[in-house]
Amino acid sequence: MTGSPDVSVVVAVYNTMPYLTECLNSLVGQSIGIDRLEVVAVDDGSTDESGAELDRFAERYPGTVKVIHQANSGGPAAPSNRALDVATGRFVYFIGSDDYLGEEALERMVAYADEHDSDVVVGKMVGTNGRYVHQKLYKKNDPDVSLFRSSLPFTLANTKLFRRDLIEKHGLRFPEDLPVGSDQPFTIEACVRARKISVLSDYTFYYAVKRGDASNITYRANHLARLRCTGAIMKHAASLVPAGPDRDALLERHFTWELAKLVQDDFLDLDAATRQEVCEGVAALADEYLTDELRDSLDVKRRVRICLAQAGAVDVLVRALAEEAEHGAPPFHLEDGRAFAMYPGFRDGTLPDRVYELVGEAVPGRLAQGTELVAAEWNQAGDDLSLALTARVGVLGDTGSLTVRLATGAMPKSADKPGARRLPAGHEIPPPAGEAGRQVADDGRATTVRARIPIQAVKAKLGVRVYVDVAGSTYEIPLKTGGMPLPLARRWRQAVPYRVAANRNPKGRLVITTAPLWEIAPGAGKRLRHLLSRLKRKVTR
Repeated sequence: MTGSPDVSVVVAVYNTMPYLTECLNSLVGQSIGIDRLEVVAVDDGSTDESGAELDRFAERYPGTVKVIHQANSGGPAAPSNRALDVATGRFVYFIGSDDYLGEEALERMVAYADEHDSDVVVGKMVGTNGRYVHQKLYKKNDPDVSLFRSSLPFTLANTKLFRRDLIEKHGLRFPEDLPVGSDQPFTIEACVRARKISVLSDYTFYYAVKRGDASNITYRANHLARLRCTGAIMKHAASLVPAGPDRDALLERHFTWELAKLVQDDFLDLDAATRQEVCEGVAALADEYLTDELRDSLDVKRRVRICLAQAGAVDVLVRALAEEAEHGAPPFHLEDGRAFAMYPGFRDGTLPDRVYELVGEAVPGRLAQGTELVAAEWNQAGDDLSLALTARVGVLGDTGSLTVRLATGAMPKSADKPGARRLPAGHEIPPPAGEAGRQVADDGRATTVRARIPIQAVKAKLGVRVYVDVAGSTYEIPLKTGGMPLPLARRWRQAVPYRVAANRNPKGRLVITTAPLWEIAPGAGKRLRHLLSRLKRKVTR
């Protein structure tokens, strides 16, 4: 290599064989070329073959791959700082030693940074082997994004391209006392101080690997370690960003992810003393940073859990987690156009109603989860046929809008994952037909709707849909059959007989199909007239 490289890639390494080999191959194979590249790998006291593998690459690529060996420090911060001390590139890029890059990653990012004079460039990341990577930031290329008005706070890993002048001007380094999340203070400060942050989404730059044994450090840390580290990260962020909407936008990520994950299902596995300590820590951070606006921005499940911890209601939190694990999400209480999730503590004086209220949140998945078919049968009187069905829907209170109707057309694909959809304003639902009655289910956790819907003698394929108004929005929920038996297909009508069938489609949804029992094939009439004409001519000869 002659002169300074364009980019120095920092690799902190600890026991990541065999993943390390693919990582290093992806670096030396970059299209930017090894003459414009410097790899600084720091072996943090590995006890597997990682150190030897680094030395092998250094020998094969002298002047490009530089290796430093040091005693184990307990996390990636110290080796990353050591690498920064010796990096010489115009830009610095960080990669996990079990991850790998797309072939053109560095060339594309450096070119974009030079074109737009960017201090930070974020290239699209994807997860492999079941590793979750937040994708909302990567909708399009954007040469200038805001830390506070984008999804960037949910992408705070250091796996980005940073201008080295920015790092050295502000003395940016990784806190070495944080075993988890040590890259966040670095990334947050770099983004706060950057003149321009750019996002590239038209190429897969980074592949984040979840190891087969889930031994990535993020997956190994315990609750109290994560709590301490999250508190330090939030404190550092608050020191950089004054209180107000920008700070709320940044810290929303930490309430949504880091803190919410401390009070999810595995909270039940903790002993009583640790549960108490976790809740006290969450409470201290919520008291300091959870503004009313930030609280309302959280989805209701996370909001309730965090606020129960903040209130010191450990037993109620335990009950909320246990009940949801056993029964699924609680029903919604509908009242005066508002909706409240009926978690334990609702209206018992533990927390104000606002904590349990849906605030601008779409909940198609929760409604679909609480909706199920109970029974279905045909009712026939002469030529009149109706579908009599009973469905259970997870809403209580003002349920006058709750109805079941037959709808034409398929649900949009966007409804496949949640299992329902929130209808756009002004969307008309199918007209009412038949009759319906509603009553609270025996267990008090849902409303049972009983509908009798007339079946028309037409050729049609109709989906059975539940409609309900929740917090000012109308939801459409295709009724899934679950394991319930369906009525057998039958013939009805005498003069022109029809066949009706209730089927489960490939997505498990109930579909009613009607058609004439006998249909004249297209063109059959014309062929019949032609045949009769020929026969007539033969007879008259």
